[in-house]
Amino acid sequence: MLGWIVALIAVAVATSSAVRTYQARREAYGASARAELNERQAKAAEARTLALTEEIRQLARRRIPAAATALSHRTAPVPGLREAAGIDGEAARLLGEAVQAARTAVLEERGRVDAAARSAMRGTSAKIQSLLNQSQHLLHELQHEYDDPRILQLDFRNELALRRTQATAVLCDAWPGLARQNSSLVEIVLGAQSRVPGYERIKVANHLRQERLALVARAAEPLAIALAELLANATAYSHPDTEVPVAVQQTAGRGALIMVDDAGIGMDDDALERARTLLSGPSEVLLTELGDPPRTGFAVVGRLIARYGFSCHIESSPYGGMRTMLRIPAHLLTVMDDDRTLSVLAPKPVHARGTGAPEPSGPQDPAATTGPVVPSPAEPVAPTSAESAGRAPAAEAEAPPAELPTRRRRARRTDSPEPSTTRPQTVEEPTLRTPEQAGAAWAALQEGTLSGRKAPGPPAQAPPAASPSDDLGDDET
Repeated sequence: MLGWIVALIAVAVATSSAVRTYQARREAYGASARAELNERQAKAAEARTLALTEEIRQLARRRIPAAATALSHRTAPVPGLREAAGIDGEAARLLGEAVQAARTAVLEERGRVDAAARSAMRGTSAKIQSLLNQSQHLLHELQHEYDDPRILQLDFRNELALRRTQATAVLCDAWPGLARQNSSLVEIVLGAQSRVPGYERIKVANHLRQERLALVARAAEPLAIALAELLANATAYSHPDTEVPVAVQQTAGRGALIMVDDAGIGMDDDALERARTLLSGPSEVLLTELGDPPRTGFAVVGRLIARYGFSCHIESSPYGGMRTMLRIPAHLLTVMDDDRTLSVLAPKPVHARGTGAPEPSGPQDPAATTGPVVPSPAEPVAPTSAESAGRAPAAEAEAPPAELPTRRRRARRTDSPEPSTTRPQTVEEPTLRTPEQAGAAWAALQEGTLSGRKAPGPPAQAPPAASPSDDLGDDET
């Protein structure tokens, strides 16, 4: 009996020992698994922390600067997350919000800086414009007193500076600074031509059905500014030996169209898209987006388009460069009164055949065709008057004697056995003039130029051509 009891006790002790051993081993295995899990979790947390640190570093060094650059250069790439798999959804969302917040802050600050710059430039432009107008008035007085062509060259450079200042003021949302009355459309074109370096290359062809077609007073000076910018762009980006044809015509919708062609270097797709964006009249153009040095030509035209209702389209020209078409709606057009005298420098209209207009005597002008006249790519359209605007001697040859003073030449005949076949040689003999006579001649010569800048008269004579070495500083776009 005692043996059974001892055996049972031994079995119980062995069983208890085995259970304790098993539990100890199980606890040790669990502790090891927990330690390994904790280690893996610690490594994963460390990796996530490292990835998030790298993303924050990239956010500060690359993503935010790239996002700010993309505000001015739309094609600039903006990098995303480096390791999207290592960043949880909430962290990725917060990083994206940080980029957007930085973009918003940059835009707001740029807007404030640009507004302050516009305000400062607007005030400065007004003062400079006032001083240039005073200089212009003084130069006109000197032209009436002294017979010196250099004064006219100074007046032309003053006009260039005045146009640049006026364009800057318009870009800063200022008033153009000059009031006009209803003005002839062709004379406005001639006035814009006289504000541009290389004006002698511009050939104006008048294809209007109504010779006295004019712009209403509020749109006259804005159109002259816009057209001067387009002409400056055409002359600046084309070879000095090429012409810049300008065609003025009426459209089927009772509006008018001014078409400017050049044989320049053209534009690539990005530049053309940028130009069309500016010419569409955007609500706002930042000064910081115009480059260094700033190219303001198309931006100025766009501001005037948005404010006064013009429209402008640019495309490739058959001459090899670019063609800009400035459209004027019918509500901005009127007809000049019959008592208003048009400029003798304005080219006469080229009437199309079959329209009931009287045909010109002599050989028919090859530019006269039925329908709207478009410049041919093979040959530029030539003005129908003796010369284009700004070529005063030829214009004086066709001008009525009562309009402009003409120089008289005394011809000296030479002895020749065949007077019928030999042309007499003309020698201009200098004549002495009194100061009063010189003043009267300059007054008559400048009458058109004065009226081209002030309402309501036409421009009379473009300034003298600058020498090839002169740098007039007119780079447009």
